[in-house]
Amino acid sequence: MRKPLMAGNWKMNFNHLEAIHLVQKLAFTFTDDDYNTVDIAVLPPFTSIRSVETLIHGDGLKLQFGSQDISAFESGAYTGEISGVMLAKLGCHYSVVGHSERRLFHGETNEIVSKKARAALSHSITPIICVGESLEVREAGNHVSYTLDQVEKSLEGLSAENVAAIVIAYEPVWAIGTGKVATAQDAEEVASGIRKWISNRFTTKIGEQTRILYGGSVKASNIAEIMAGPNVDGALIGGASLDPDEFVAICRFRLH
Repeated sequence: MRKPLMAGNWKMNFNHLEAIHLVQKLAFTFTDDDYNTVDIAVLPPFTSIRSVETLIHGDGLKLQFGSQDISAFESGAYTGEISGVMLAKLGCHYSVVGHSERRLFHGETNEIVSKKARAALSHSITPIICVGESLEVREAGNHVSYTLDQVEKSLEGLSAENVAAIVIAYEPVWAIGTGKVATAQDAEEVASGIRKWISNRFTTKIGEQTRILYGGSVKASNIAEIMAGPNVDGALIGGASLDPDEFVAICRFRLH
C-alpha cells in the first residue's frame, strides 16, 4: 500500500515567525491517527526552514518538511542557490523540483529538473518532481503524451533504485492558482498513465511503489473525490495550505 502524502507548498508566503505560528497550529490539531494514515509535510520558503525544523525536531512532531527548490550544484559561485548538502543538514525530507512556476519564470528545462532530482537523491532528500500541461496542450488532447514526455526527460539519468524513491506531482498548469481544477477523472487518467509508463520503463514493482500526487486548486471540498482515484496518492497543495483549518481538512480527506 502506498501511504498518501499531503504536501503544503507555501510558495512565497510567511516570514519565519508566521511559519512557526502555522506549524504550532497544525501541531495542536493533527493526531497520531492522522500521521498513521497520511504523511503530512510543509514546504516553507528557504528563510523559514530553519525555524520550522527547530520547532518540529525540538517538540518531536511527526510533521515532515522540505524545500520548494534545490540547486543542481553542490557548492560554489552560484549566488542565491541553496544546495542539497545545506538542506540535508537541516533535515529536509522533500524538495520540490520542476514546479511549473520554476519552469515558467526561471526557464527550468526537463534537463535541469533531472539534475535537481539527482542532487536531492544524492543527499537522501526525496524529490517531488512536478509535471503537467498547459491549457493549450489540454485542449488539443495531447495532455497525456506531453506529460509522459516530461516524466521521461525529468527522470533522465535516474536508476531504477532512484525512481523507487521519488514522488511525482501531476499539476496541470491551467489549474494552478486559477480556481479551476481537473476533474477526478482527469487526475486519474494522467496518474494512471504515469504509473504505467514507470512500470514499463522500470518494473511493475517500482511502478506500484511510486507515489503520484495531484496538484492544482486542491481544496477540502474536492480532495475526497480526487483521492478516490486508485492511482492518486496524495496532493501538492498551494494556497489552501496557508489556512491551517483548510489544510487539516484536506489531510483528513478520508473522513469526508
